[in-house]
Parts: sequence; C-alpha cells; structure tokens
Amino acid sequence: MEDYEVTPDEKRKSRGDKIIKTFLSKQSPQRVDIAEVFADQCRENLELSPCKEIFSNCCKAVHEYLSGAPFTDYQNSMYFDRFLQWKVLERQPITKDTFRQYRVLGKGGFGEVCACQVRATGKMYACKKLEKKRIKKRKGESMALNEKQILEKVNSRFVVSLAYAYETKDALCLVLTIMNGGDLKFHIYNMGTPGFEKDRVQFYAAQICCGLKHLHRESILIRGRVGTVGYMAPEVINNEKYGMSPDWWGLGCLVYEMTAGRSPFRARKERVKREEVERRVQEEEEEYNDKFTEDTKAICRMLLTKDPKQRLGCQADGAAGVKAHSFFKNINFKRLEAGIVEPPFVPDPRAVYCKDVLDIEQFSTVKGVNLDQTDNDFYSKFATGSVSIPWQNEMIETECFRDLNVFGPQGTRPPDLDWNQPPEPPRRSLLDRIFRRHCNTKTSPSVYGVTLYLTLCGV
Repeated sequence: MEDYEVTPDEKRKSRGDKIIKTFLSKQSPQRVDIAEVFADQCRENLELSPCKEIFSNCCKAVHEYLSGAPFTDYQNSMYFDRFLQWKVLERQPITKDTFRQYRVLGKGGFGEVCACQVRATGKMYACKKLEKKRIKKRKGESMALNEKQILEKVNSRFVVSLAYAYETKDALCLVLTIMNGGDLKFHIYNMGTPGFEKDRVQFYAAQICCGLKHLHRESILIRGRVGTVGYMAPEVINNEKYGMSPDWWGLGCLVYEMTAGRSPFRARKERVKREEVERRVQEEEEEYNDKFTEDTKAICRMLLTKDPKQRLGCQADGAAGVKAHSFFKNINFKRLEAGIVEPPFVPDPRAVYCKDVLDIEQFSTVKGVNLDQTDNDFYSKFATGSVSIPWQNEMIETECFRDLNVFGPQGTRPPDLDWNQPPEPPRRSLLDRIFRRHCNTKTSPSVYGVTLYLTLCGV
C-alpha cells in the first residue's frame, strides 16, 4: 500500500491494477481472503480516480484481523520473546562511554555541538552539549527540557531527530541526527554567488513545509517574543496573540533569502539596529529583483502578508494550502515525504561544510554557580537514554539487527529463547581474565539482552 501511495500519478492506475490482481483476485495464490470483498469497489474507484484512499477499507480490515487472534499468537511465540530481548538492549544505560567524540561543529546558546559516533554500531550523530552551570545561571531548565521533549516526540524525516539523551558531570547531552551537508546559511553564502537556483529553492522549501506540517500536527509552536531578527513576524514584534502563523512568515523569509541571497528586510552584513529591522518588517514591503520568477514572487508575497489572517498557510487548509501553490507544481509531495525524490544538489561526502574549528568561538567558564539536589532531580528527567524509533532505525541501518537476530535451524527456537536451558555466562573482559575477577552470572531467564549488549560493545 505504501508503494502505491508514492507511485507517480501517471503510473498509479497500473500499480493499483497489479495490487488488485495479486491480493484481491480469487485466482491469485497470494490473495488476502478478508479483503477480497472489497475487490469490486476498488476496481470501480480505480477506474474513476486512482487516489491514495482506494485501498483504505482493505487496510482497515486487515489491521482489525491482525489485531485479534494473530496478535495473541504472536505474543505467545518466540518472536515476541525476541522482541522483548531487543527492548532490554534498547533500555541499556547511556553514558559518555557509549560514544566516541570528534571535532566541534559549532556552538549554541548553552554549549558546543560536536560530531560523535556510537561505539557499538559506528553510527554518526551530532552531540549537543548543554553546560549545566550555564543552564542554571541563565534559568534555562524549562527551555532545555522542552527542547528535549519536543525532539523526542516528533518522528519526521524533515525535523532533526533525538536519538539519545544522557548526562555527564558537567553537561546535559542531546544526541541528534548529524547533517553532514552543512546548514542552509553556509550554502547560501559560502558556495559561490549568494542564493540558489529555483529548483533548489523549491526542494528545500517543500521539505520545510513538510516539517512544519508535522510540527503543527503535534501542536508544537514557538511562544513569546522570540525569533531571529528579520525573521520575526509582525504579530510577534507587536506582542499579539498568535498560533502557527509566524512559521509561515518564516518560510516566506527563507524562500526570499534562498532566491535573492539576502533576507527580505536587511541586506547581507548591513549594520542596522534591531529596532530599524523591526520597523521595516511592520511598515515596508519587500523588494523583488529579476532572480524571482512570477510564482516565486507570488508565494513570497502571500507568505509575507503582514496580516496573519490573510497569510498563506494560516487558513483552514493549513500546510495543504501552501503545498497547492503553483510554486510547488513540480514537487510530488507523496514521494518527497517517502524520501524517494532525487535532490537537486548532493553534498560531497569528502567535504566539510562548516567553519574551521579554530574559527568557532570558545565559551568562557561559568563562575559562581553551584549545583544541588534540585538540579539532580531535573537532570533525571532529562537523561532518559535512547529513543525507541531512532534507536531501532540505527540497529537496522547498521545491520546489527540482521547480524544478531539469529534463530535456530529452519527457523526453530534458538537456545537463548529456550527457558529450559541454563543461560550462558556473559563473556568476561580482557582485564577480568587477567586479574581473574569473577563475573556475577545471576541473570533473568533470558540473558540474550545482556549477550547482545556485550556483543555490540565488543566485549
């Protein structure tokens, strides 16, 4: 079904026919009996309009069936036992020793960001370190926890994912998706003439539009008078109540900047006071040069409408209204959301798209701040270890799941899932063997989670 939904419009009908013949036809050896009653309805709808909802009733029927007796059978099978073993491994404590630390990539408000690698799998991430004393001095506890919880909640290919959260003696650490290609600002201003060609502007704007849709679906938005100077919407500057509208204003600013090579209300490196930029946002209209095509100009004007009630994206249709604009006529959003659209630009994997380490400013030492038990209570809410979906994706992508998810001959129950057999003692480390330290082998009925952990850690 997922393959059908992301099939290009011109090929969707033939793809739908193939699905019907394979799974809904009485003559097919692969037919799904419980969905067969919908065959005629699916054929009729496919002839009228090959839309993505054609097989929704089939999917619902299959889901309801699988959630009954088959799911009960699964819970009583060795496959569910293996699932529980993987969950044990997923919940292993996460510390700084879980990772190798590499070069600094940049810095944020509370600390630096560096590249890191999971020792067990080789997966690369970006580690955002929030200095504990700096957080306390600036009363940023709620802000830090809010960021962590939001990143943990959202699972979108268009929003940076949180994979792990842990603490060290001096910092709270967020382990995030690493963006090897660098950020947009670097590419806009440091890779030739400022700005992009239209196809890149469309592609990045479409991805951001999808990311905003996923955030808004979870009711995640900014609050208060916050934002980058020149990107803050008029309603934010005026301290008015607002909802999702500033996000669409920000998208308009970004489309403008990617096209023109400068922001709409301030020239590149222009020395101007914040108050003057805010006045321009509130009172002046942006100017368009010959880099803007008619539809690029149109979407910028609609997103940069000063009245949020009239702004594109702020109507009842939300993100769907933005995606329907002619500016995105060449974007297949279904395929984009599935991650199968070829990007107009692919970063060179050998290049480093960020500042030199020596050009990244160092933080000064925070003095006069003492940490107490109240701080430790807060840290326990923050340092919750691995996040399920990113961790599971890591196991699959690095082929650890394939290598370790082994069953017996002809798919039989392996020894580690046989409760009648005593568990194997964990393998001891080299130091343990040298100094003859004995391992404590008192474990749960299944030691497979521990064995997996030791295998992944190379013990």
